[in-house]
Amino acid sequence: MPEIRITPCTVTGLYTLQDIAIRSYNDHYLYLWFDGGDWYLDRSFSEEALRDELTDPNAAFYLIYADEELVGFLKLNLHKAFEDYPAEEALELERIYLTKEASGRGIGREVVKFAISIAAKYNKRVIWLKAMDSSRSVDFYEQNGFVKCGTYTLPFEQMKPEYRGMYVMKVVL
Repeated sequence: MPEIRITPCTVTGLYTLQDIAIRSYNDHYLYLWFDGGDWYLDRSFSEEALRDELTDPNAAFYLIYADEELVGFLKLNLHKAFEDYPAEEALELERIYLTKEASGRGIGREVVKFAISIAAKYNKRVIWLKAMDSSRSVDFYEQNGFVKCGTYTLPFEQMKPEYRGMYVMKVVL
């Protein structure tokens, strides 16, 4: 397994984050969209969108390196209520995106462990997330202790309807 390093990303790293976000998204998700992902990439990874998120005190971004090569990023929402858990007890794992070359190498497992360590640092009782029901990521999260606890449908008209379904998953700490 490669040597993994996960470092915080602030607004000074906006363009590095933007680059890895677009590269990793393009590697895996363009087939979901009628427009090849243009709408989503602009909505989520434009300079303005990332600057807004990077300056949000509730959002925490991390850059993921494997053997010193930038291979992905992690986004956590540090205080986001879930089910019966108030915001001070719940952390949302919003995104783990890895490049195609980094996938399947054990990196994601290390990133989940890292997210759990961040949750522990903030005395969280639960980590929750949404995973596409058509994606292998559901199996990945189950292998890492998460359980399905609900469903959600993405409201994006630009997305092909057969890919809008999501599982809501959680791990209680």
